[in-house]
Amino acid sequence: MPMLLIKGFYDVKGSQPDGDTVAFTPDDPAEWDLVGGGLGRAVEHSATGRAKLRLDAIDALETHYGANRVHQPLQFAHAARDELLSWIGFTAVQREGENVIATTPDTVPGFVLTRGTDVHGRCIALAGRGASPGDSGREIDVDPALLRTTLNHHMVTAGLTYPTFYRSLFTSLRAELATTAEAARTAGRGLWPSDVTLSGVKVTGLSSLTDDAVLLPKLFRRLVDYLNLGTLPLTCFPAFLAGVGDRFSILSTGERCVGLHRVVETTNGGTVRMTHSPEDLLFEDS
Repeated sequence: MPMLLIKGFYDVKGSQPDGDTVAFTPDDPAEWDLVGGGLGRAVEHSATGRAKLRLDAIDALETHYGANRVHQPLQFAHAARDELLSWIGFTAVQREGENVIATTPDTVPGFVLTRGTDVHGRCIALAGRGASPGDSGREIDVDPALLRTTLNHHMVTAGLTYPTFYRSLFTSLRAELATTAEAARTAGRGLWPSDVTLSGVKVTGLSSLTDDAVLLPKLFRRLVDYLNLGTLPLTCFPAFLAGVGDRFSILSTGERCVGLHRVVETTNGGTVRMTHSPEDLLFEDS
C-alpha cells in the first residue's frame, strides 16, 4: 500500500494528546502540501508546521469530548495517552489538567505515513519513531511488517485502543490489526477485560458512560450526543442513530449499512450494546 512518508519530530508542549491524537512537525513544513486530503481538505497546521495527527485505524477512550469535555473512564483513557507518549520517547511529562506544559526531552524524532486528512484537517497517519524507512516527501509501500513498527500497531497490541477501520486502509493492514486486536482481547490486555461494547451498558445518565462503561468510543460519542438533546427516552436512540447516518459495511456478511442502529441493540430496560465486534465494521471515510 503506497503511503506518503514525512520525516519530522513530535513536540507535545501546549497540546492535549490522547491515546490516538498527537502533535507532529515535519522537518520541511512544505511537505504537508503533498498530503492528498481525500475530501479536498489540507492539513491544518501552525506557522511552524505543527499539526495534529489522527492515528489511523484506532480509537482510544475519550479524555475530553465535545463542548462539555466529557470523558470515558479515565483509568484507560489516561493509560492510552501515557502509553502513546512513552512509546514515542517522552520520559517525563508535566501537565496542567490535560494540557502538557513540559516534557523530557523537548522533542522526539519520528515520521508519519499518510494518505490524507479527516474532516477536521488532521493528518490521518501511521506514526513511527526514530529513523525513517525511506526518503521524506516520497511514497513508500507499507506492508504488515512495517505496520508492526508503528505506534498504531503498538496501541492495539497493548489493548489500549479499539480497532476502528475506514475504507481507505488497505486490506492487508486492516487484517493485521484485526488479528492483533483479537489476540489482545483473548490475552486480556489493557481495557479488554472491562469492555462492555458487546455485553452492553445500562444507560442511566451521563455518569453511567463517563465513569463506569468501557465501550467503543464511536458508540460513546453517539450516546453523549443523544443525551445532550435532553430527556428523550432511550427507546428513541435507534431513530437518532438512523438520522446520524454513519455509513459502513459489516465485513463478516458484506452488508452495506447506513446508521449504527443496524448494529446497535437498545433494550426496554435501558441497556445498549453492539451486535458486532469493532473489527467487523468498515466505515466509509468522512
